[in-house]
Amino acid sequence: MSRSIVRQSKFRHVFGQAGKAEQCYDDIRVSKVTWDSSFCAVNPKFLAVIVEASGGGAFLVLPLSKVGRLDKNHPLVIGHSGPVLDIDWCPHNDNILASCSEDCTAMVWQIPDHTPTRPMSEPIVVLEGHSKRVGIVSWHPTARNILLSAGSDNLIIIWNVGTGEPLIIMEDHPDLIYNVSWNRNGSLFCTTCKDRRLRVCDPRKREVVAERLAPHEGIRPMRAIFTREGNIFTTGFTRMSQRELGLWDPTNFEEPIAVLELDTSNGVLLPYYDPDTNMVYLCGKGDSSIRYFEITDEPPYVHYVSTFSSKEPQRGMGFMPKRGVDVSKCEIARLYKLHERKCEPIMMTVPRKSDLFQDDLYPDTAGPDPAIEPEDWLEGRDEDPILVSLRDGYTPPKSRELKVAKKNVLDSRATPQRSLSSCDGTNLPPQLLEKLLEEIQNLKATVLSQEKRICDLENKLSKYTNGTV
Repeated sequence: MSRSIVRQSKFRHVFGQAGKAEQCYDDIRVSKVTWDSSFCAVNPKFLAVIVEASGGGAFLVLPLSKVGRLDKNHPLVIGHSGPVLDIDWCPHNDNILASCSEDCTAMVWQIPDHTPTRPMSEPIVVLEGHSKRVGIVSWHPTARNILLSAGSDNLIIIWNVGTGEPLIIMEDHPDLIYNVSWNRNGSLFCTTCKDRRLRVCDPRKREVVAERLAPHEGIRPMRAIFTREGNIFTTGFTRMSQRELGLWDPTNFEEPIAVLELDTSNGVLLPYYDPDTNMVYLCGKGDSSIRYFEITDEPPYVHYVSTFSSKEPQRGMGFMPKRGVDVSKCEIARLYKLHERKCEPIMMTVPRKSDLFQDDLYPDTAGPDPAIEPEDWLEGRDEDPILVSLRDGYTPPKSRELKVAKKNVLDSRATPQRSLSSCDGTNLPPQLLEKLLEEIQNLKATVLSQEKRICDLENKLSKYTNGTV
């Protein structure tokens, strides 16, 4: 009697498929900055890529539908005065993007649904608190308007973007921070650092709750991400410079759950994790392949599934949230691979004969609504993400404006005394006062009408350029 020794898994036959030429984004000058960032961020509406720019930092934002050759006059986002190092889309608003730069600031941008006609240079909020370059930005997974930034000053700052104020500042890292990853409900985050330590931090207690020295013995940069169950998946190097991955239980850092050696390449492995399928995709900088693994409760816990290979090396990678995949084609993940001059989508698909919705491939996934307000999170409340069904696909909502309520910095200063005779309106004749007020109202009405006219023209232009008219 023969027994099957093949592991049973619905993801055993996942295969990667590169997008056709007409599905790619061409003529994109990807940034050459030597920083281990993904240089790319994507959501169901937009693709954002950090690009080369003279005289400062810039990134490009394209609607997902705008495939093909990039117009050389396409407007960029140019607010930073130094090279942009990292970008991250807000999980709760598909039009909000955070960026950080060598100019020591992080910025938050409201991207319009229509294609703007001129470069964007005005962020909705500038976050100033770091004294050296800021290399990491990461949104909180469940709380509204909470953003984490980490800089080369070894500080981690957690901001309330709605007020533009820092909520928490952590100084627990003695050296450069390589990466930061929130857990599923945002109660903890883990970091890797140049001092070769893996740390688990509780931001509201402002302390490190667990740490492990050298989960990978090599001195090259490590990466770490939380899994759905609360374990930590790491990538790093052995003492002999072999790349390896590990799975750890943060409540017991003595022994790893699993360790697996890969190869001797020197590119840092960037892990992208899908909590719905428990799949992790490893993309090495300079590699021309993407390896993917399934994490399970059974030994050896991290199961190699397959490798997607191509000829061109990757400069960076973007990972689409599950809301943006095509459920009608059994697509379980989509990555956006950056070449030197283009961006290429890569679809990960499970082969199925039926065209019906596959319930087992698509459990309810994290939706776009925040589960908790920043004040509640700061007081100690935790909530899991609000889930949505993908049975009928996902349609991105219309643009929602981010409201920023900045405190007036003048409120905390003494008001200088001014001469009453120079500014007291009671000394003006009533007729002149009425005339001035009337002129102000007329000017306001003119400005509003012109702004509406500009918006209407830009919307009309975007319809023509997108081919919808």
